[in-house]
Amino acid sequence: MGKNYRLLAKTLFGFEEILAQELRDLGASNVTPGVRNVSFEGDLGFMYKANLACRTAIKILKPIASFNVFKEEDLYDKVKEVPWEQYMGAEGTLAVDATVFSKYFTHSQYIALKTKDAIVDRFRELSGVRPSVDLDRPDLRINIHIDRNICTLSLDSSGASLHKRGYRVETALAPISEVLAAGLILMSGYRGQSDFMDPMCGSGTLLIEAALIAANIPANLNRDVFGFESWRDFDVDLYETIEEALIKRIREVPVKIMGMDRDMRTLSKAKANIKAANLSDFIQVEHRDFFGSEKPSDRYWHLVFNPPYDERLSLDDVAEFYGNIGNTLKRGYPGSQAWLITSNEEALKSVGLRPSKKIKVYNGKLPAKFVQYSMYQGSKKASKQ
Repeated sequence: MGKNYRLLAKTLFGFEEILAQELRDLGASNVTPGVRNVSFEGDLGFMYKANLACRTAIKILKPIASFNVFKEEDLYDKVKEVPWEQYMGAEGTLAVDATVFSKYFTHSQYIALKTKDAIVDRFRELSGVRPSVDLDRPDLRINIHIDRNICTLSLDSSGASLHKRGYRVETALAPISEVLAAGLILMSGYRGQSDFMDPMCGSGTLLIEAALIAANIPANLNRDVFGFESWRDFDVDLYETIEEALIKRIREVPVKIMGMDRDMRTLSKAKANIKAANLSDFIQVEHRDFFGSEKPSDRYWHLVFNPPYDERLSLDDVAEFYGNIGNTLKRGYPGSQAWLITSNEEALKSVGLRPSKKIKVYNGKLPAKFVQYSMYQGSKKASKQ
């Protein structure tokens, strides 16, 4: 086993505890949730595993230096002192991402530029050769985070955001992020224990993430590349061992996972994405309008969906649309549990059902509510008895 070191997983607001539990289940130690992040400890192999398997992580960062900064010169000098030659060659490529919460520094792009300058100048002075910038697929992606006067430099082991699973070959209007979709499904309590439905499935993201969870398929198994694959210490044999171990934990899906959408063109995009995720045998989709539908069997169904908010997708009559959601659930889906996400809180009043839970989340930059409706078989009183 290799030496453990501190790592940081970035996530979306509200998913910190879910990600923390994911990391614990994978075997991380000293797991500590923060705000939009979770810190933990693991070795090189665990860093590979976290990138492959975490469903609610956006990035897995490896901090390498932390120091105080109060002015531009401090930043430049401290960054330049870091032995960057340990992490990349002088003729390699780099990219810098910056996040800034400080009265001393206010412009993240400028901070990224100064950081890049310091690294490049160090290489030029040491060897006379300077690295070049590659924003798409650099040899080394560097994350700089300044909180007040504390600056942390990290290596980005993920590369592109981990929401880019590798299966989205077609995009519908207003698609939901893969990380958000997985987080909502896990937040709803779904782990593959029952039949699952997305009645407004769009391009199929919620269906795919539900199937990945039900079958225990690593979230990023379809991904082409991770940032750590171009690191100097990348251990391809260790990576393949970790990947094979995760693949051995994949299980059969004994439940039904199905979606419907009334737009045929959108449904064809869902089918293409499901095929790209190698899940065509597990997911069934139908060209059908949810309004007027009924649940396909008498068994318990777990519904999670992302209806239009009248934000990025417009609705002719918001109140009528959300009223139809409530009427359809009440009439056609007794003995089920339904969860929906919306940023239109006023529209929720038109559903006509009392929510069992309301959880604050964000869909991109839109503040939203993730709402649960429990549809009882018969009356609620009879169900409890």
